[in-house]
Amino acid sequence: MTDLFEKSMETLELPRVLSLLADQAVTEEGKERARRLRPETDPAEVALRLKETTAAVNKMVLRGSPSFSGVKPVAGSLQRADMGGSLNTRELLDIAGVLAAARSAKEYGESDGEEKSPIDVLFHSLHPNRFLEDKITGSIVGDGELADSASPELASIRRHIRATESKVRDILQKIISSSQAKYLQESIITQRSGRYVVPVKSEFKNEIPGLVHDLSGSGSTFFIEPMGVVKANNELRELQAKEEKEIDRILAELSAEAASFREDITLNYDLLIRLDSIFARGKLSARMGAMEPGLSAKSLCLRRARHPLLPPKTAVANDLSLGEKFDTLVITGPNTGGKTVTLKTIGLLTLMAQCGLHIPAGDGSTIRVCQRVLADIGDEQSIAQSLSTFSSHMSNIVGMLAETDGETLVLFDELGGGTDPVEGAALAAAIIEHARSLGALVAATTHYAELKVYAMTTPGVENASCEFDVETLAPTYRLLVGIPGKSNAFAISQRLGLPQEIIQQAAARVSAENVRFEDVLTKLDQQRQEMEKEQRQAAQLRLEMEQAAAKAQEYRDSLQKEKEKNEARAKAEARAILDEARRTADEVFRELGDMRKKAQKEQDWQAVNDQRAGLRHRLNEAEDKLGVREKAAPPPMLRPAQKGDTVTILKTGTQGTVLSVNKDGVLQLQAGILRITAKQEEVRVVEGETQTQKAARQYIQRTEHKLRSLGAKAEVDLRGMTTDEAEMTLSQFLDRAIMGNLTQVTVIHGKGTGAVRKAVHTYLKRCKGVASFRLGRYGEGEDGVTIVALK
Repeated sequence: MTDLFEKSMETLELPRVLSLLADQAVTEEGKERARRLRPETDPAEVALRLKETTAAVNKMVLRGSPSFSGVKPVAGSLQRADMGGSLNTRELLDIAGVLAAARSAKEYGESDGEEKSPIDVLFHSLHPNRFLEDKITGSIVGDGELADSASPELASIRRHIRATESKVRDILQKIISSSQAKYLQESIITQRSGRYVVPVKSEFKNEIPGLVHDLSGSGSTFFIEPMGVVKANNELRELQAKEEKEIDRILAELSAEAASFREDITLNYDLLIRLDSIFARGKLSARMGAMEPGLSAKSLCLRRARHPLLPPKTAVANDLSLGEKFDTLVITGPNTGGKTVTLKTIGLLTLMAQCGLHIPAGDGSTIRVCQRVLADIGDEQSIAQSLSTFSSHMSNIVGMLAETDGETLVLFDELGGGTDPVEGAALAAAIIEHARSLGALVAATTHYAELKVYAMTTPGVENASCEFDVETLAPTYRLLVGIPGKSNAFAISQRLGLPQEIIQQAAARVSAENVRFEDVLTKLDQQRQEMEKEQRQAAQLRLEMEQAAAKAQEYRDSLQKEKEKNEARAKAEARAILDEARRTADEVFRELGDMRKKAQKEQDWQAVNDQRAGLRHRLNEAEDKLGVREKAAPPPMLRPAQKGDTVTILKTGTQGTVLSVNKDGVLQLQAGILRITAKQEEVRVVEGETQTQKAARQYIQRTEHKLRSLGAKAEVDLRGMTTDEAEMTLSQFLDRAIMGNLTQVTVIHGKGTGAVRKAVHTYLKRCKGVASFRLGRYGEGEDGVTIVALK
């Protein structure tokens, strides 16, 4: 990367953006890497960097950012440990911090499952070491302090130290509490040279035998170690020496173990720093409201692009392009109109993208990967222009042209300024043409009218201008591509109060050709404003139409919801009807049970049959209202039934014999032991029945009631059913059990969530044929079954 390229990056303010990036990093090395970040010129590498940033943004949206706190440089410590050196507690805790961060980051990365993004491989390459991490953190409780649990020997030594210290304090406390307390300067126990002593008044130094360890500055106090504690203090010093030796051994052991995993720990550190840098790019993207641009080999296209260093709420977004329809953009307009900001936006967003940063632009934006971005941008607000200034700019341009080729983006600010306007304009056009001939993309700002004409008449060169509101004397900062800008010098001067006669004299000095050119620009600007007004009106109409369509859709949605609500209400009413039918059935079955208990040989079976038929009729009607039964088309009637015919009853599917035909056409049928009535359309004649078949059928009908009673089961299994299915099955089971004269039955409902058991008990409570019920006991199935006693 050349010095001129580096200088251009400074001019375009890339370091300021990188400083913002550094603020998003957590680790110190991550911050430093952010500041040293430079644009990549390989398109594949640029694409990878951008995809990494996008992956970080996506992960942060789902789970936030991984933690990189506690990641500090450990390479030097590991190298010293590898050479046999012993690390201090701070260095070991730093190593544990790297291992903890690696473990946390790996868990964060593996929560997605399979690899889905370019940074997943970084998470999967981490090598946590929970054993070493826990060993270090379990042994060290702070800087310079080891826990008692670091080793059994250390714990034992410290127990003896505490016991000895307590012994020394007890001896000294006795002196403080005795008659010798009057010899003390203060009734306290203190230390000197690591040994416990008491402060004795100088005039009584001989009253307390012992060793003098220190003397106060005034000489009034002697710090004496009484003879009674000399032995205990000596023992304490020995224990402290053992403690220090054991601590040194533990630190050496931890250092050697860390050195054995040097490669893994170093790799973890490097991966964590890289991940910190990537997630810093993701955080900056979120902060700027930026996006991942596409990459192009030939053109640059920015949609609603903003300068990243301007406040997002006030920065004006513009569309910029180079390399598609034209390779050179000449931007004109008054000072302070935003020309230089536009120029810097083009260059800075290109550099940011090649650094792997998202850019503050809209969807569909693309960046051309350039080998160099060269910029000559000076102070456009400078009033004093001199030969030295022109020489400085020209020297810079000479260097830029020497490095320009087909993969270069060249940016010129106030090209040709600082010298004679005629010569400057001619020189500016020549410089642009030379850069174009080398294949570069060019963007330049100028005040020269000659360059406006040059852009209008040269293929591949396009005019652009920064809009200026003459009424308010304020720029709008909107870039208008395809329209050359006006200097508006006369209009601005008039608004600022310059006398009209001076403005008229100045206008008279302007050549007729320039006047006509300015008039053309004025008409173009008026036409543009009218077109934009019409576009705004069209946009307003389109918005109103969209709002009207939205309201219509909302109305349709409300109608649909109302329809669904009515259907739900109708179904609820139908279910209520069915529930009523079921309650009626329960009442009828109760009555049937009473009738069965009271029946004698002369039992009125016809009455029982009529009640059962009425019950079935009401149930069928309820099912029809709810829509739960599908009615199959009956077979065609071949002929009316006559006395003695065998017929099939359509509703039940059973067969019976016609006993008689009433005058109104109603049939009296014998179906097994039941005698029922039916209409002609409710039966179909069975043709071709032999005498043997008829005798067999009659025998079956006679024994149907007996078989039904004998075949009644005493157990039903409701497991796997819904509550509605279970309730219907239970109802049918209890009917058969009651008709079979069973006194006790078992209902298997399982344990599960308890929903089926609750539904069974609710039904049993309201069933008239149930005398009582209880949960099963041990050996019966416990709370997975219910034992029911029938009346």
